[in-house]
Amino acid sequence: MRAAFSKATGSSGQIVVDLGTSSVNQTRDFARQLAAKGALWADAPIARTRQAAQEGTLSVMVGASPQLFASLEPLIRCFATDVTLCGGIGSGQVTKILNNMVLFQTVNALAEAVAVARRNGVDPALLLDTLSKGSADSFALRNHGLKAIVPGNFPERAFSTEYALKDLSYALELADDAGVKIRGAELIGEILQEAIDAGSGGAYFPVIAKHIDRG
Repeated sequence: MRAAFSKATGSSGQIVVDLGTSSVNQTRDFARQLAAKGALWADAPIARTRQAAQEGTLSVMVGASPQLFASLEPLIRCFATDVTLCGGIGSGQVTKILNNMVLFQTVNALAEAVAVARRNGVDPALLLDTLSKGSADSFALRNHGLKAIVPGNFPERAFSTEYALKDLSYALELADDAGVKIRGAELIGEILQEAIDAGSGGAYFPVIAKHIDRG
């Protein structure tokens, strides 16, 4: 469950598991607060689609001690098929945040390719189907590209543009703390913000394709 507690909560023997995507610095701070009370923390953010959640085939990236991971893994496998111990506390968040950073940039590349193809007389569905047979294939292409960008399906109650920008901010924070300049991520942050400013903040984040094609 997503942790929501203050310094006043948490007790000896308690285990808190955060399945959400959260700031790594905040995650490690919460873990330290719990440790001071004799409680344990594991960050276990989830990945994949809403359908995967319904089918119990999520991917979960865990940051915890090996001992705690061993006790949690059977429970997590009730709703996930891929469960990875990424390292100590915060490592699950680092891995998930970077997963999303790569996803957002990939979706943007697909959106740009579709816009250029359409304006040059190539059917977007044919384009992405053809790309899926070559080196440009990806999970993002087969899901976000073919199921959202091509049909223009950007529902309001999905992974929103505002939520994507929130997750991206964690990647930018990580890079800044590490002294690494990630220009591609900075650019997709600007693109997501432009879509939000244009009124698509609540829409499924591949909606950036609609704004790119308006270009």
